[in-house]
Amino acid sequence: MGLEEKIPDSIILTTLEKVANWSRKRSMWPLGFGLACCAIEMISAYGPHFDMARFGMEVMRPSPRQADLMIVAGRVSLKMAPVVKTLYEQMPNPKWVIAMGSCASCGGVFNNYAVLQGVDRIIPVDVYVPGCPPRPEQLIDGILKLYEKVEKTSLKNHPEEWGRRV
Repeated sequence: MGLEEKIPDSIILTTLEKVANWSRKRSMWPLGFGLACCAIEMISAYGPHFDMARFGMEVMRPSPRQADLMIVAGRVSLKMAPVVKTLYEQMPNPKWVIAMGSCASCGGVFNNYAVLQGVDRIIPVDVYVPGCPPRPEQLIDGILKLYEKVEKTSLKNHPEEWGRRV
């Protein structure tokens, strides 16, 4: 004879934090930032075969002000790095970043003066998707790993940096 037996079936008991994190993870709006060959795989992930709509991501957002997830796909040149940082700063909180491919994660095979050796040198990255280029299934796996991270997010800590530890 517990409290659960006295509560009708139509009432759900949960916390505000769980509801907020559930809604965030099921309605992410991605800002696609395709810079090289990884962008082709990212675009194909949004096609009908892989159906990103089942994750709440029907379309890529054209503006950073409408997005809460930045997918950096491909190598980032040093000239493009300030643009990536500015777009990240224009995104509203909470915001997340996925580095797609070895070039976005660590520079890949382009170890020279013109290519940034990992996008995490200018913006914080939540999930790294390895590969050259990674398949759409790997991007989906990265998105599911990001979902796990969003579920564990606390509303109490660091509201200006939601989604990651400072």
